[in-house]
Amino acid sequence: MPQWRRASASQGDVPAATTSSSSETARSLAGGNARVSPEVPAEHEGERDDGRWSALVPELLADILRRVDAGAQKWPGRRDVVACACVCRRWREAVVALVRPPLLCGGITLLASLKQPGPRDAPIQCFIKRNKKNSTFHLYLSLTQGQGKFLLAAQRNRCGLRMEYIISTRINLSRGSHIGRLKSDLTRTKFTIYDCQPQYEGVKVPSSRCRRWLASKQMNQLVSTGLVDIGEVSYEYNLLKSRVPRRIHCSIQCPVDEGTATDPEEANQPSMRSLVLYNKLPRWHEHLQCWCLNFHGRVMVASVKNFQLIAPEGTGEPWGVQDDETVVLQFGKIEDDVFTMDYRQPLSAFQAFAICLTSFGSKLVCE
Repeated sequence: MPQWRRASASQGDVPAATTSSSSETARSLAGGNARVSPEVPAEHEGERDDGRWSALVPELLADILRRVDAGAQKWPGRRDVVACACVCRRWREAVVALVRPPLLCGGITLLASLKQPGPRDAPIQCFIKRNKKNSTFHLYLSLTQGQGKFLLAAQRNRCGLRMEYIISTRINLSRGSHIGRLKSDLTRTKFTIYDCQPQYEGVKVPSSRCRRWLASKQMNQLVSTGLVDIGEVSYEYNLLKSRVPRRIHCSIQCPVDEGTATDPEEANQPSMRSLVLYNKLPRWHEHLQCWCLNFHGRVMVASVKNFQLIAPEGTGEPWGVQDDETVVLQFGKIEDDVFTMDYRQPLSAFQAFAICLTSFGSKLVCE
C-alpha cells in the first residue's frame, strides 16, 4: 500500500520533508479541514516538475528563450541565459541550439564556448590572476575596470624538473572538472597541450582506487584518460639569456570550416588543421633603452613574459588571418600578479590560456 500523508486542502500538497511546527501551522490556516493525499517520492517529484517545464509548447519555449537572449547581451546579464539552461534537459537543448558561438556573437556564455574559436573582427579581452602561494592561475573575462567573469583555473605542479598544469572549469579545481593539461620537458622550454576528451560510452570507470589503477594498465590509455595532443609551444635557446626578447614558436590544431561536406553530420564537425604561430619581435627604443611592443594600452608593465603571437604570411587564410600584422594572441603584465590576455580566431579561450601559461616560470636555457 502507498504511504499516506495529511495535507491542507487550501494550500495544496505539503512537501514530504516538513517540521512539526510547519504542519501545525498549515492545519491551523486550513481551519482544521484536511484531506489525505498519497506520498510522492523525491525522485518522482523531480520528474513531475521537469515534466511541467518541458511540456511547454515548442513555439512558446523558443520565444521565451529568444527574449531572454536578446535582453542580455553581456555579463552579468548573460546569467539569465545560463539559468534557463538549468531548468531541465529540454530547456538546456533549446538554449544550446539558440546561443551562438563566440565566432559569431563575440562573447562567451556556455562552457562549450571555452573550446570554440574566438571572434574574427575584434579580440575577446580577458585577464589572468596569479597566486604565487598555491601556484594557481585564474582566467577572467573582462567586464568593467577590475572586475571579470570567471572562466578557467589552472594549478601548477612540479614533477622533478618538469612542470605540469591542470586546467579546470571550477575555481577550486575540483576533480571531474578538468578539461586539459599542459606538460613541459626537462628544460621547461617545450610544452605540450593536451585536451581532455570525453570517454567513450563503452568505458566503465572503476569505483575503487586500486581497481582504477589496475584498469589503467589493461585498457587503452587514450580511452581511459581521454588526453589528446592538440599542440606544442617551444622557446628557442638563448645565449644572451634575458638581455634579448624570447622567441616563441607555437603549433596548434584549430578547426577549419571548409563547407564542402555533403553529410549534415560531417558539416557540423569541421576538420582540424595545424596553425603555426610565432611571436612578434619587439623593437629597441633608444630613449627608453628597452625592447618595446605596441599593446594598444592593454599592457602597463615591462616584462620578459609579454608577447604577441602572429601567423606567418599566407598561412592564416583558412581562419581569416590575412596578413602577418594581425595579432592572434597577446599577453602582458598589468600589475603584480595580474596579466592581460586577448585572443581571437582561430584560438579558443582554452588554447589561449594554455599558451599563456607557458610564459610563467623560469626557462633553464633562456634566462
